[in-house]
Amino acid sequence: MTQFDCDLQQHGTPLAHVWSHTIGSGRAHLALRADWQAQMRKAHAELGCRHVRFHAILSDGMGTVLIEQGELLYGFFNADQIFDFLLGIGMRPFVELSFMPTALASGDKTVFSFQGDITPPKDYAQWGTLIRTLVDHWVTRYGVDEVRQWFFEVWNEPNLDAFWSGGQDGYFELYRTTAKAIKAVDAQLQVGGPASASDGWIKDFVDFCEREGLPADFISTHHYPTDALGKPGDDTEKQLSLASRDVLLKRTRGTVEAARGKPVYYTEWSSSSNPFFHRHDEPYAAAFILKSFLDVADLVKGYSYWTFSDIFAENYFSSVPFHGGFGLLTIHGIAKPSYRAFQLLHRLGHERLTVTGEHATVDAWVVREARRIAVLLVNRAFPGHPIQRETVSVRLHAVAAPVVAWLERIDEDHCNPRRLWEALGSSPYPDPAELAALHAASELRREVITVQNTHDGIIFHLDVPLDGIACVTLEFAE
Repeated sequence: MTQFDCDLQQHGTPLAHVWSHTIGSGRAHLALRADWQAQMRKAHAELGCRHVRFHAILSDGMGTVLIEQGELLYGFFNADQIFDFLLGIGMRPFVELSFMPTALASGDKTVFSFQGDITPPKDYAQWGTLIRTLVDHWVTRYGVDEVRQWFFEVWNEPNLDAFWSGGQDGYFELYRTTAKAIKAVDAQLQVGGPASASDGWIKDFVDFCEREGLPADFISTHHYPTDALGKPGDDTEKQLSLASRDVLLKRTRGTVEAARGKPVYYTEWSSSSNPFFHRHDEPYAAAFILKSFLDVADLVKGYSYWTFSDIFAENYFSSVPFHGGFGLLTIHGIAKPSYRAFQLLHRLGHERLTVTGEHATVDAWVVREARRIAVLLVNRAFPGHPIQRETVSVRLHAVAAPVVAWLERIDEDHCNPRRLWEALGSSPYPDPAELAALHAASELRREVITVQNTHDGIIFHLDVPLDGIACVTLEFAE
């Protein structure tokens, strides 16, 4: 049996809710859909998401800038519709400035099924005029005090040839032009980059901005545990099997060091970079998410999970309810185990207490808010690494017996609607009765937990299955 101890007389450290700062979505045009908006409203209300980030607000499908009779024609209506909605429900955009409008593009290389152009502008001055005009429009529409609370991120993963054909020098010129255009509207607007894949280009970007005297109000980057692991042709399971258990924590520390004091926002991360990976639908993802967030919470300002919904189409739009998509919610709005992990995190307090004890696959956290204590236990490992069901003992010192205590679980037998869907025959088009059953199977449920008194506190014991989460909540009289 593994034991963890926590002295409740201690003064803890602040726990920043970095999981609620920003959440990812696919591309801007999807945000015009009623079902996307319904799910975004749900995620904001239940998970506390404050910003949302998506690709392609400048791509042709949004109509932001087009050529009409040889003249550039700006059209900001679609973007305004999205931002009106977000502000109306109490959210804000984390504005990713991508991709290149065809009217400004120097080439025809594209990415994704919606053909986002990845080439540099043929005239950087035209690009700068677009950015300044667009940002000035938003300041006029929403007010400068509001837009100062947004984040403007230049491009998406320019260190990958699949997303940017201009190389590092071309990206730095794009950043220079964009940052100057935004600051020309208002010097207090926030702009940053390099929005890189795999924690790349951070030092080079910071060096460039310092050398050129350019503003960089924040550093943004992405990472996944599958980054640069294995060899071409390896499947996702193989890539993950090669990852060290704390791979994202180690990379985050490196990025924070390279940022040299600038605030760091991860604007994409997930349990894999595969948009069709079965584990995204399973308790495995929930355990990975919870541990990853709590590992990095004191290092970064935001850690934006990719994505909140399976209403998503980079390669194609899948109509299968559980297809291994990135989302926390399925296309029908069924909460996956990952969504429930976010709910547990959102309910946490803001004081983290030191816990002693360690185990190869089990981690424990204790978080306090007034008279409520939450004890989180996670048992996780990457595919191919040793893991089994573990019995855990938690001893809390310097506390009287709680008034009430309950247990919530996420594992193979709890909050696992995909398993029920498979048991029902894996229908690609569930009927209303099946959907109702799947929604019910996804719910967090409270269980009674037995707490024993000790000479100086309390103790409880429970089993934590592999890829499982157990959350014990205790409320005290004082």
